Amino acid sequence: MAKKGELEACWSKINYAFPILNGTIFTECTNEEYEDIQEIVINLGIQIKIRDLVIIHIEKYVRQNTVPSFWAKFVKSDVEVKGFQLFKTAINDLYDSVTNFEPMLRKLSLLNSNCSDNMPIFGERDIILGFKQLLRATLLAQIPLEFQYIIYFFYKVSFNVFDNEYENSDMGEDVMCSGCWNDYSDCNCAYIVKVFHDTNRKLMELQLLERLAGQVLTNFIQMRIESHIQKLCTGTFDVSHIAFLENWLDTTVMSWLTRIYCGGSSKPPPDDKNVQNAISKFKQKLSYYLYHSYTKLRIDQLFNIIIEYPDSQPAVDDIKLCLDKTDLRPTLCKNLQTALETRLLHPGVNTSEILTAYVSTIRTLRHLDPSGVILETVTKPVRNYLRNREDTVRSVVSSLTEDGVGSELAEELAKFAADGEDDLEKEDLWDEWNPDPVDADPKANSSDRKASDIISMLVNVYGSKELFVNEYRTLLADRLLGQTVINTEKEITYLELLKLRFGESQLHFCEVMLKDVYDSKRINALIHQDNSFGDSHIMCNGMILSAQFWPPFKDESLELPDVIKQLLERYTKCFEALKGNRTLNWIPHLGNVNIEIEIGQKKLDLTVSPFNATLIMHFQDKPEWSLEELHQVMKVPITILRRKITYWQSMGLISEKSADYYVLVDGNDANRSNVATSQVQEMICEDEESESVMASAHDQREGELQVFWSYIVGMLTNLDSLPLDRIHQMLKMFASQAPGTECSIQELRQFLDTKVRTHQLVLQGSMYKLPKT
Repeated sequence: MAKKGELEACWSKINYAFPILNGTIFTECTNEEYEDIQEIVINLGIQIKIRDLVIIHIEKYVRQNTVPSFWAKFVKSDVEVKGFQLFKTAINDLYDSVTNFEPMLRKLSLLNSNCSDNMPIFGERDIILGFKQLLRATLLAQIPLEFQYIIYFFYKVSFNVFDNEYENSDMGEDVMCSGCWNDYSDCNCAYIVKVFHDTNRKLMELQLLERLAGQVLTNFIQMRIESHIQKLCTGTFDVSHIAFLENWLDTTVMSWLTRIYCGGSSKPPPDDKNVQNAISKFKQKLSYYLYHSYTKLRIDQLFNIIIEYPDSQPAVDDIKLCLDKTDLRPTLCKNLQTALETRLLHPGVNTSEILTAYVSTIRTLRHLDPSGVILETVTKPVRNYLRNREDTVRSVVSSLTEDGVGSELAEELAKFAADGEDDLEKEDLWDEWNPDPVDADPKANSSDRKASDIISMLVNVYGSKELFVNEYRTLLADRLLGQTVINTEKEITYLELLKLRFGESQLHFCEVMLKDVYDSKRINALIHQDNSFGDSHIMCNGMILSAQFWPPFKDESLELPDVIKQLLERYTKCFEALKGNRTLNWIPHLGNVNIEIEIGQKKLDLTVSPFNATLIMHFQDKPEWSLEELHQVMKVPITILRRKITYWQSMGLISEKSADYYVLVDGNDANRSNVATSQVQEMICEDEESESVMASAHDQREGELQVFWSYIVGMLTNLDSLPLDRIHQMLKMFASQAPGTECSIQELRQFLDTKVRTHQLVLQGSMYKLPKT
C-alpha cells in the first residue's frame, strides 16, 4: 500500500498533467513527462477514476467559464458593423479556447485508451468529438433570448458585400461602396470577406454552423428572397420572372451559401458527402421558399393580372409553373374569390364591367388550370351575383352583337363558329388525357367542365337558353325599330352566328323579324309607285310587322295629327289593294320621323320620335298651348307631356311662359332660349336614345304568365283546391312551344301570391282556391 507522501506526489503529477483539476487549462507538461505520469496512474489502477474526474472538471469549466464568456459578447446592437465585429470576436475567442483545450484532450484520449470500460464520452467514442458535443450542448443550454441579432448582422453585412462584389468595379474613388457603405477609397469589403470566410471555417470545425447560425441564416435568406421578389416583380405582369429568380438563387444565394459551408471555396469538396448533402438540402428548402413567396405575391396581384390578360400571360405562366411546386391552390382559390367579391360584386360596378372581368377571369383561369377546377370554384359567387342582377341578360346579349374592338363576347361568338370543327377533332385525342386535380368535385363531369366555353358559362348562369334568345329578340326589335338606316346584312350575320350557338329552332322568330324588314322595304317601294298614294310634302314608309313573332310593345297612347292619319289611311288602302285580304293596324308611337323646321333664320333637320313630331306640329298650327290642351288633343298623360316637351325646350324652339303653359319661340329668341335651356340637353338625349320601345322584361313576363290564369281558374273551379306542385304539373300539359310560355315553380309561386294579395285567390295552408262569391 502506497504511503501518504507518495500519493500526494502522484496527485501533484496528475494535476500537472491535467491542470483542469485546478481550474485552469494551460499546462507545461510535455509528452515524455505525461507518459511517466500515465504509467503511474495505470500502475495504481485509477485511470478510469482520473478520466471521469477530468471530464467532470472540463464540463464544469466549459459551463462556468467558456460558454458564459462566449454569450457575454452577444450584446444587442442596432449598428450592423458592430454586430459583425461582435460575432467575429465571439467565434474567435471560442475557437481559441477550444484550441487551448486540445493538448489536454489529447492526453485524456491516451488515458481513455487504457481504460477497459469503453464508456462513450458524451455519446461519442472519441474524446475530441465528445468535447465538441459537450460544447454544443452547453452553448445551446445557455443560449440568450436575443442572440440572433448579431448573427443576423454578421451575415447581412457579408451578403451585401457578396451581392455587390462586381457592381462598383469600374467606379471612381469618391463613390460610396454599396457593399460596406464606406467611401470607395476606404472600402472594407476585402476585410469583411476575409473575416467572413475565416469565421465560417471555425464554425464548421466546431460543428456549430448549422446549430448556432442555421435558423438565423435561413430566416435572413428568406427575407432577402422576399425583398428581391418584391423589388423585381411588383407591378410587372408582361414578363416572366421565374428564370431570373432561379438564376439569382443559383448564382448569388447558393454561391454565397457554398462559400459558408466550404470555408470560402466556391465548390464543395468532392469527398465530403456531408457538406454536399447539407448544401443540397438547403437549396431544396430555398427553392421551395422562392416559389412559395413568388406565388403568394402573384396570388395577391391575381385580380390585376386577370384584368390585364392576355398581356399578363407571362405572369399566369409563372403561377401555373409554381402551383405544381407548391401547395397554394387552396390559397389562390380563396384569395381570388375574396378579391372578386370585394372589387366586383357590389352595386358600384356596372354589369358590363362585371361581365368583362368575368370573361377575362374565365380566359385566365382556363390558361392557368385547363382542368377547369379552379375556375369552377372561384367564379361561383360571380355567377350567383349575376343571376340576381336584372340587366345581366341584356348586357350579355348586347355584348354578343356589338361591333368594334373590345367586344370580347362578339369575338368569342365568331371564334366559336370558326373553331367548331376543331373541337370535334380534339375530342379524339385520348392520349392527351390527364386526371383531374385532387380538389376537383367528384360529382361533376370533368369533360363538361373542360368543354364549357365562355358563352356556355354565361348561359349556364341562368340554366336556360330561352332567356337569352328572348332578350336577343327584344334587343333586335329595338335596333330594327330605332334605326333610320337598317343594316340587315350585319343583323343576318349575327343571327347566323347565334343560330350556330343556340340552335335554329330557338331563333326562328328572329328570322321572321328580319324577313319583315326586308319585305317592308319591298312593299314601300311598290306603294310609292301607286299614283293614289303620296303627298307633296310628306312621305311615309311603313314597317310591317308580323305581330305574333315580335316581342310585346309598350302600351302607349298617341293621337296623331289629322293630316298624318289621312296619310296612313291611304297607305293602308294601297296595302290592302296589294295584299288582298290583309290589312294594317298602326302603332302610332313607334318609328322615326324626319322633319325640317324653319323658324326665323334658323333651319333644323332632325330625326325624332312620332311623339315629338306630333307635339311640334301642333305648335305649327297654334303658337301657344297649355299642357291640359295638349293632353286633350294628343291623348297623352300630362306627366309624360311635361317630361317629353323638354326636348323642344332644349332645342330652343319652345319655352315655358308660365306654369304648364308653353309658347313657340320666334326666330330672334331661339338662340337665347337654346343657351338658357342647355343644361337639360343631356337629360333629353339620354331619355330619347336609351328608352326602349319594347315592354320591359318584367312586363313581358307578367303578360306571359297571365296566359296561365284562365287555366288556373278552370282547374280550381272544377277541383275546388290544389297545392302548388299539382297546379304546376297540370300547367305543363298546356304549355305551348312559343318562347316564354314555360314557367318554373318559383315563378308560379310568385304569380299565385300576387293573385292572393289582390284577393283573386285564397291560400289555406298549402292549398290554393278561388274566393267565394
